[in-house]
Amino acid sequence: MGKRSVAAPSAAVAGLALVAAVTVASTASPAGAASCPASTTCPTTVTFTVTDPGGLTTTVPDGPVSVGSGVPSGQISGQLGPIAVSDQRAALTATWAATVSATAFTTGGGTPAETVPNTAVLYWSGPATATTGTGTFVPGQADAAAAQSLDETRTAFSKTNGSGVNTAEWNPTVVVNVPAQAVAGLYTGTVNHSVA
Repeated sequence: MGKRSVAAPSAAVAGLALVAAVTVASTASPAGAASCPASTTCPTTVTFTVTDPGGLTTTVPDGPVSVGSGVPSGQISGQLGPIAVSDQRAALTATWAATVSATAFTTGGGTPAETVPNTAVLYWSGPATATTGTGTFVPGQADAAAAQSLDETRTAFSKTNGSGVNTAEWNPTVVVNVPAQAVAGLYTGTVNHSVA
């Protein structure tokens, strides 16, 4: 008996097999898909992320800022200009404290007679001129009677509770008790703000 040959599947048959395979694959459920009976809740978990817009910063006026003029044994008083805190941390507990201090003020060669010490330089924040966000904003020194010397670090303003993005602005007053021995001249020093 001769060998019987088996014909290879025709191209048409192979094509039908491929179509069937594609059809089966396309009707299968996607990986991880939920399948729920009729009349039941079928949940899909959805997520999104809220990002930190930019941290905690303070902004102060460009100098030099003049707070006025006066005579020995007299008093000089003037506003410093707007101080601002911007809290962009979007924190659950969005509290902060802004602090202030100052250097001594000098003229000429900075000898003792040409120096006004920072013990003679006072600061009071006054109330906020503008705020945004939730929480309690507290002035460090609500009025002139509460003014504090800047020979040590003082609280200028604070936020004691609340959450999320917030801002505060105030315009503090600097008061200089000019020493009796002060000589005439333009005195220069720095008032330093920080926030944490």
